[in-house]
Amino acid sequence: MLRSLPLQQLDKTLTPWRSLPRSRPSGGWLRAVRQALGMTTRQLAKAVGVTQAAVVDAERTEAKGDITLTTLQRYAAALGCELTYALVPKRPLQEVVEERAERIARDEVSRVKHSMALEDQSTGREHLEREIAELRRKLMEGKRSRLWQ
Repeated sequence: MLRSLPLQQLDKTLTPWRSLPRSRPSGGWLRAVRQALGMTTRQLAKAVGVTQAAVVDAERTEAKGDITLTTLQRYAAALGCELTYALVPKRPLQEVVEERAERIARDEVSRVKHSMALEDQSTGREHLEREIAELRRKLMEGKRSRLWQ
């Protein structure tokens, strides 16, 4: 299925990221790396081309999670670091999409089943499961944006 190839490739790329620790040093990465290198705020300021106060502010805002990626990139480069940025799904994206399609299929078939039961036309469990599987397959093959309406 060509449509799922980008999803599979992204899942493969992000798999190692899911096992990484999600914590950062309490004072932030900028301060932790700067201090580990034995660099003062004044020295980092000179390397970045800003004031010492700007370095202190950058470390504070990064520790709070308020720093911009552009600013963090500049400081990372001055510290000899590479900024790596990623959105890491908690579970494989393929799994998320499949579960969403399953939930939608079950909801839709359940509504139809309820209407049929009211009209005394109910069907067996095996038939319902086949209907759910077929609708799920169609949802997976169709436009994925339908899954998020």
